[in-house]
Amino acid sequence: MTAAPAVLNTDQDFPHHQELVEERLVLWYFIAALTFMVVSMLAGILMGLQLIRHNPLPAVELLSPGRWRMVHTNAIAYGFLANAFLGIMHWVVPRLTLRPCFSRSLSYAIFAAWQLVVLATAVGILLGQAQGVEWGETPVWIDPVALFGLLLVAINFGTPILQTRGPMYVTLWYYLAALVWTFLTYAMGNFVPEYFVCGSSAGAVGGLFIHDLVGLFVTPLGWGMMYYFVPILLKRPMWSHGLSLVGFWGLAFFYPLQGIHHFLYTPIPMFLQYGAVLSTIALEMVVVTVIINFLGTLHGTGGLALTNLPLRYFYTGILFYFLTCLQCALQVTMTFQALIHFTDWVVGHAHMVMFGVFSMWQFGAMTYLIPRIFKTDWYSPQWCEWHYWASAGGLSVMAGDLILAGLFQGWSWAALQPWDASIRLSIPFWSVRIVAGLAMFGAQILFIVNFYLTWRKSLRVGPERAVSPSGNSATA
Repeated sequence: MTAAPAVLNTDQDFPHHQELVEERLVLWYFIAALTFMVVSMLAGILMGLQLIRHNPLPAVELLSPGRWRMVHTNAIAYGFLANAFLGIMHWVVPRLTLRPCFSRSLSYAIFAAWQLVVLATAVGILLGQAQGVEWGETPVWIDPVALFGLLLVAINFGTPILQTRGPMYVTLWYYLAALVWTFLTYAMGNFVPEYFVCGSSAGAVGGLFIHDLVGLFVTPLGWGMMYYFVPILLKRPMWSHGLSLVGFWGLAFFYPLQGIHHFLYTPIPMFLQYGAVLSTIALEMVVVTVIINFLGTLHGTGGLALTNLPLRYFYTGILFYFLTCLQCALQVTMTFQALIHFTDWVVGHAHMVMFGVFSMWQFGAMTYLIPRIFKTDWYSPQWCEWHYWASAGGLSVMAGDLILAGLFQGWSWAALQPWDASIRLSIPFWSVRIVAGLAMFGAQILFIVNFYLTWRKSLRVGPERAVSPSGNSATA
């Protein structure tokens, strides 16, 4: 297969795209994603209040902070990110393949089943049935159902992609790889440590799973989405389709080798730890090629990324992605890891990548798609702006605050101060995190209200109006 160096087409070029895409299902996925986003952020706020000794539910075992912390991470990964990506794929894949998904009935069945899986995961965790695997806390009785669901997803989207004739656009490369990688990664992380290996071997497999969940599930779906939307919004092809393939193959080669950098200074053999460090640093070079490609595509557009809100979301995510990977290449070195190991630096890093990168990209896609599905402009473009600034600003404060907290915690431990000293110095940082988190949470509530009022508005104005390329206006 070869990549297709073509300008992506729009609905005006192919009117029958409207028949290929199940737009109602796209909206349902977005609604489910935002619902689980609210649940996840409420869990995060509850955990944050516990850290500053203001837990509002101190005597309720089912709502204990440790369990809500796992609900927070799982709901954001499988509830928000997965749902949003599935909705976006239902929009993108039929347009790039000129074929519908394998089965419309299967698409709806997958939607219903996936919501049950995510909800059952949260309930199982609250009931104390979590597995002892980070990001793989899904109760054992849910794992086979989830894995079967991922297989159905691969069949539903993989069929039209594999039926594509001629050169395949790079987005489809990423999507097809993600369908295979996600299935294998989930099986590895949720079955191998539980049933087949133990001790440091299980730790090594768990480390691979933690990182591959980001690198082989979220990353290819995120970059694939970006390669679709950015050329459409800029009305120009990608600057270099050769670089797009360098990024794809670099991701495929280096990312699966990195996971053990989550377990440096452990009994895992040192050659594996050093290999993970080197591959992590090498991936930064791969990421630079991808970023150069997107900056080259933006060059000469007169600052369109500042005035076009979906583009601003996309390029803000690219900025956070560069900072995240640069930070990652630094923090995996053995010298720096000795300072920030087990500190809030790692928590800030995780929030920067999961919210600052992939969530921002998905917000950009939603900001662009929702008016097109409703056939009307946003109820309040100003609220869209507020959503952007509160999300990006709140995340910047939270990530910066936690990264700085991690340094102070590491220095406190290196000075052999009592554990209580590191807790006392962390309280001000954790208080700032709560404020930043509340700003981010408020932004999502505002976005959801805007979403709802836009739907109500679409019922009044009718389907005949078009939307502008920015996604903020209904005028052509």
